[in-house]
Amino acid sequence: MTWNRLASQILSILLLIVFIATTGNATQIQIYGAWHCSNDACTWGTVRNMTDFDSKNHWMIDRGDGVPSVNLVVLSFVDPLKLLNQANDAQTVNGIPIGMNSQIVSYFTGRNIRVMLAIGGITFVSNWNSALASNPAQLGLNAATAAKNLGVGIEIDYEENTSPNLSGLQAFINAYRSQLPYDATGANPAARLTIDVGAGDRFLIPIDQMATSQWLTTSNPVLDYANALVPSRQPNSASAAESNWLEHVDGKPNFAPPIPPLAPAKFTGSLYITDSTKPIAECTNFSSSLEDSTGSFVQTVAPAGAGTTSGMLGFMFWAAECPSTRNVCTTPPNSCLGGVGTGAKTFSIPIPMPPLRQQ
Repeated sequence: MTWNRLASQILSILLLIVFIATTGNATQIQIYGAWHCSNDACTWGTVRNMTDFDSKNHWMIDRGDGVPSVNLVVLSFVDPLKLLNQANDAQTVNGIPIGMNSQIVSYFTGRNIRVMLAIGGITFVSNWNSALASNPAQLGLNAATAAKNLGVGIEIDYEENTSPNLSGLQAFINAYRSQLPYDATGANPAARLTIDVGAGDRFLIPIDQMATSQWLTTSNPVLDYANALVPSRQPNSASAAESNWLEHVDGKPNFAPPIPPLAPAKFTGSLYITDSTKPIAECTNFSSSLEDSTGSFVQTVAPAGAGTTSGMLGFMFWAAECPSTRNVCTTPPNSCLGGVGTGAKTFSIPIPMPPLRQQ
């Protein structure tokens, strides 16, 4: 036997040992979800024909074996100012886009997929500011009413980077929780209240600091979890994506005020599934995707000062159907069965979503 062949066999054995050890210590991914932008770049301004909707999105409810590809869908976006004012216009009913209706919610919940509504997004930063300056408590009450009426959770997507209205956001959260208290069991979908933070700790810093120190603690949780948003572009390697997420786990003690460590069990990491004029691996080819190459990290990253269990909650994907007029949609022939769907099988994603780890 040549030295090169012997070295190759030794390396293969070592890699197998590492793989077995890593997967043996892996924590089950609990959240495997996608933001959903309908067919009009996140407006949801029309009532969808459900036959057409199914033809465009069937991959989400059936990964090829009758089991869904995701266990969470976040309908994006609700305008916070319209929600505060209970607006009724050509595209809105009581502050909610007319496309975000009970038929769409039932399409997913009927397959045991949890549904949430995202309030905000980068388009509505100024409207978040206006609503929080005007009557944040009423905004929270209106959000809770919408959540109860539709049987959905609410995601706070407030992307004010430098000077967010944190006292107003606290009032919003207090009002929401006055109607729908924190529920660790997850049994009541409307009680699920989450927040979006930066990909790492260096964007949305004031919101990140407040959320980590006040709302996402394991001892007294107020919000269920955070989503670490996608960065400005898809990371070019697994290590690049993981370095962002690790900032949340480690915190930033050198910041003033410092950002404490966040328990891995209190956040998800996000990846693009459409960001170009052609399909990308995260949508179509799991073996070449970041959800594959970062999967071990997501399932095994250890706490660094907060929480007791290893592994993040899971993945979120931006975004289903047509998030932009400039990008490929996740519709046939470019559905995400080969990427997200295959990942759901590979990671044995639980359907429906189980009660989330609290520590």
